[in-house]
Amino acid sequence: MTARVAVTGAAGFIGSHICRRLLDRGDTVVGIDNFDPYYDRNVKEERLVALLDRTGFGLVEIDVRHGGQLRDVLDGAEALIHLAARPGVRPSFADPGLYLDVNAGGTVSVLEAAAAVGVSRVVFASSSSVYGDLPGGTLREDAPDLRPISPYAASKRAAELFCQVLAEPLGQTVAALRLFTVYGPAQRPDQAVARFAADLSAGRPIRLFGDGSAERDCTFVDDAVEGIVRALDWTRGRRAGCKIVNIGSGVAVTVSRLIDLVAEALEVSPRIVEEPSALGDVRRTLADLERARTLLGYRPTVPIEQGISAFVDWFRGHYGIESSATG
Repeated sequence: MTARVAVTGAAGFIGSHICRRLLDRGDTVVGIDNFDPYYDRNVKEERLVALLDRTGFGLVEIDVRHGGQLRDVLDGAEALIHLAARPGVRPSFADPGLYLDVNAGGTVSVLEAAAAVGVSRVVFASSSSVYGDLPGGTLREDAPDLRPISPYAASKRAAELFCQVLAEPLGQTVAALRLFTVYGPAQRPDQAVARFAADLSAGRPIRLFGDGSAERDCTFVDDAVEGIVRALDWTRGRRAGCKIVNIGSGVAVTVSRLIDLVAEALEVSPRIVEEPSALGDVRRTLADLERARTLLGYRPTVPIEQGISAFVDWFRGHYGIESSATG
């Protein structure tokens, strides 16, 4: 069953992959993006090149905080995937008010605008950052004591709370997905895997914040997209309300191992410069996926080794970097 789906943050890393997936299955997609200057606009426009030639795709450049304009764009949509956000844990300490305004205020604006034109199915992209530094094993959605330790994480948790508070009064079914460290082709240049690859390929030492023992549940973008699309389909025919669901790989990898994997794929030896742990960094993330399996039938399929290899293949092709075996 095809649908007309609006996607905020359509020019972003995950957003562009989502748009492609929806078009591939026959949906009509209304892309929304304000091309926030957090990173180079050209990177975002490159992601859109293939999409703009596709039948069924349209792009509108507006800020999600502009509710009136947003209502006009959302009118006629059957569902909404809200990915637009101000990213970055470390940068969020420099301007916490902006993160609150964009990530929490923007989400409220999106929910209200959608409700005003009858869009009742919503998928919201939250973050594993909301858990903070919880002790123990896997991170469960029903954890009673969330501990965000950065303005970014707090703004995402605030947005979740607004989804939970507003879903029923606005008559919306909301799937709030806590995404765990999504990586893969076309990811943001400031994200860890992309930064490691850029430094390694240029012969620069990698700045390692901490001793490398911190662990991350790294989710390949295809798996994240699968979870988001399954959540979108799950919202069809459900009662109004908000459900929070983890979307991850269910496997933790140390940062040191992540660097080694990127270096191996690039066929170089890494040089490391250790620095103190950065403000807002957590020691470990690992998703409990029981709820995702039960509600969505979600099962990630891409192991970290395969995902890093796919990213490096894209990275080499995109930047014209030959392998040491042939170059």
